[in-house]
Amino acid sequence: MDFSSAPGIHQREIRMYLGLLLVHIKTERGMMKDFSKELTIATRLAREAGALIMKIYTSNFSVSYKGPSDPVTEADQLANALIVEGLREEFPQDGIVAEESPQPANLSPTGKVWYVDPLDGTKEFINKNGEFSVMIGLAIDGHAELGVVYRPAQDILYAGLSNQNTWMETPSGRTELKASTIEQPDSLTLIVSRSHRNPHLDKVKNQIGLTKEFPCGSVGLKIGAIARHDADVYIEPGPYTSLWDACAPDAIMKGAGGQFSDIYGKPILYGYDTLKNTKGLVATNGACHDHVIQSISSITEQIRS
Repeated sequence: MDFSSAPGIHQREIRMYLGLLLVHIKTERGMMKDFSKELTIATRLAREAGALIMKIYTSNFSVSYKGPSDPVTEADQLANALIVEGLREEFPQDGIVAEESPQPANLSPTGKVWYVDPLDGTKEFINKNGEFSVMIGLAIDGHAELGVVYRPAQDILYAGLSNQNTWMETPSGRTELKASTIEQPDSLTLIVSRSHRNPHLDKVKNQIGLTKEFPCGSVGLKIGAIARHDADVYIEPGPYTSLWDACAPDAIMKGAGGQFSDIYGKPILYGYDTLKNTKGLVATNGACHDHVIQSISSITEQIRS
């Protein structure tokens, strides 16, 4: 974010503290916000939830269903409780929207609201392929600002601040991430769902000119793959994801220099009309985003179903 044109505010260098970025952003009142506490708490809770999930992962757990093709396990529920309780204790004034909690009667686009998917990729968890994650995102006044995605099966954590920085933490250390700058369609790699690949994606690939793809579970892990150059484009054209699937990946993708929008190229807004992303999701390395959106513009109404 560029503060050079804001009156009375000077550009500031990013500072390090306890391995996390002390990044400031300008609010509507011209004040500066320090997110070090939010990052510290979200990272800790994601790792704690991941440890709990892995204990269940290695056991003979049972599976129930919230609806058709919508499984839930004890790991989803216990991780949800751990994260929500931790956020409430540390940030009692903040709103919380979590997948396995009762949904709020009224959404609010104002103030700070956490969006939590305690186990993104439940089908992959059930299939025991390791492609699942814990996702904790923070939206402020309707826009994703902070995201943490943790892959406990490999001890990989992605974290980012929208339009600022994204990084990856592994047992070997921390690495700053920047998405690729590939623009040529036949050089781009599309990352798709392993368990529920959208049937419209073949039409989408033809429209854009994409020839390469590979499958991966969890929206958060797909965005992590784009941030680390393993892929360049993710598209879910249908209304099958929710805001808790989007918030953390949104901040991480933008922090890595990429773009995250609906299939019309509009930003995802948090806390307005619905919890569902009714106009789909598109995440890219940023360099190819305009081409992707323009290429599918003639078929958006066909592929939204």
